[in-house]
Amino acid sequence: MQLLPWSHDCSAGFTLRGWHSPPSGKPLLHFLHGNGYCGRVYTPLLQLLAEDFDLWLCDVQGHGDSDHGGRFHGWNRSAELALEAFAEGRKAFAEAPAFALGHSFGGVLTSLMLAQQPQLFSRTVLLDPVLFTPAMIGVMALSDVVGLSQRNTLASKARKRRREWPDRAAAHSALHGRGMFRGWTEEAFAAYIQHALKDSDKGVELKCRPSREAEIFSSFPKRLWPSLAKVATPTQVLYGQRSYPFVAKSVARWCAGNGHISAHVVAGGHCFMQEQPADTAVRVANFLLQRG
Repeated sequence: MQLLPWSHDCSAGFTLRGWHSPPSGKPLLHFLHGNGYCGRVYTPLLQLLAEDFDLWLCDVQGHGDSDHGGRFHGWNRSAELALEAFAEGRKAFAEAPAFALGHSFGGVLTSLMLAQQPQLFSRTVLLDPVLFTPAMIGVMALSDVVGLSQRNTLASKARKRRREWPDRAAAHSALHGRGMFRGWTEEAFAAYIQHALKDSDKGVELKCRPSREAEIFSSFPKRLWPSLAKVATPTQVLYGQRSYPFVAKSVARWCAGNGHISAHVVAGGHCFMQEQPADTAVRVANFLLQRG
């Protein structure tokens, strides 16, 4: 899979970066990663999808090779900036139809993009999007007011995450098969070690600072449910059997309120696409290209 780097000096005053396939005339697939990751962490899945699609991978603020960019500009602004970069980059792909795919945090950002520009993508698949229930958003908004948002479990865990290792081999042995990486294929985990880490004076360190991951976990998208109600792009949500319980609840609510959304439960956890890249690639391509 050949990928070329791109960069975009965005209107928020920092540079977004990512990767794209050389334009070949195939349909174009816009991909957004989960919190703490970057596009190329999903290489086993994307390699399979590259048979049917040209790829546009965007690394969100503070992730992958994109600038840290100071304070986190928020979920809604991150979706706007991804649209901005894509509008520029898409010109190289002429009139190729565009599709979208996003995981977790990137799945939510993708849904916000769909709400803003309903005609942009022909069809979309969201992989285990962390769609907070209205009740959760209410609690988060209240926590924000009283300063408790920094203390939520995912944010606390992210803050404590180790950031540096002497080399990639040490990082590999420290993280392999543990926590969120449990059940990942060897290839998916190798892609994380290769692409989510960068060389530093002390060896290697995470490209996404744990503090940025925590900022995202302790924040939430504004006007999420009104945005979800606006989505008119045919969208399929795939979510893991062992994912966060709130995901199933939110997805059921969204499907019930919006006829453009369908959903399927798949085996695995929140990162099922890293556990079963081949099965996920087939499901994604079948829905986007309307096969079978």
